[in-house]
Amino acid sequence: MSQPRLVATDLDGTALRSDGTVSSRTASAFALVEAAGAMLVFVTGRPPRWMHEVARTVDHHGLAICANGALVYDLHTEQIVESHLIETLILEEVVERLKRSVPDLAFSVEYEGGFAHESSFRLGGWDAAGVTGLLVGRPSLTSQPCAKLLALHPHMDPDLLHSTVCELVGDLVTPTHSSGRALIEMSAHGVTKASALAALASRHEITSRHVVAFGDMPNDLPMLAWAGTSYAVANAHPDVLAAVHHVTATNNDDGVAQVLEKLYGGGP
Repeated sequence: MSQPRLVATDLDGTALRSDGTVSSRTASAFALVEAAGAMLVFVTGRPPRWMHEVARTVDHHGLAICANGALVYDLHTEQIVESHLIETLILEEVVERLKRSVPDLAFSVEYEGGFAHESSFRLGGWDAAGVTGLLVGRPSLTSQPCAKLLALHPHMDPDLLHSTVCELVGDLVTPTHSSGRALIEMSAHGVTKASALAALASRHEITSRHVVAFGDMPNDLPMLAWAGTSYAVANAHPDVLAAVHHVTATNNDDGVAQVLEKLYGGGP
């Protein structure tokens, strides 16, 4: 393929190594994209509060689509520049439906400026390593609009939980999952990585056929389906491997960088 005008890549499990770092090879590959005049967009389920190290690694260049499309984050200023939130009444109804049908669920929410969680919600990732959110009861949890609602089950299969949540509240929100745990992430209805990326590309007069996208988990599927060319890393979820045009090496083997080097020069 010719050089894409926009590169969209997921972070965790895709462009980042399993320890959460950006390798020097991948950072150099990102620089090749920008040197060629193409846009580089990180499209992630991460909230902005988890983006500081990524921003530093790429010298605060570019934009990130965070929280599965709910927030657009300027890496230069480290500020949210666009948001698509779940409104309070919808949030309350979603939690009520889910808790009534799946009583073992525990909830947390990502706001624009932080997060809150119930006492029964088992923290994972960076939050488990020491970052603390606000511990609240359910009425407070749903008292303001949020970027992402998260529902955690102690033992249910993630794919089964996802299908259950879609059936129960898919008319109100957009559920997906990406962590390997029984953790469902919900955005406002119709908000996905693809919707945010398509809007961003349109503002720059870039069509999907000039976009290459990389991902590894089900929350990447809408973006990968929208992009003109799609890649999964070899460690991706089976549904992702089955959906893409191409498969590259694993995240720990710099699979994204290998492709970018071929597209933009600088590789073997």
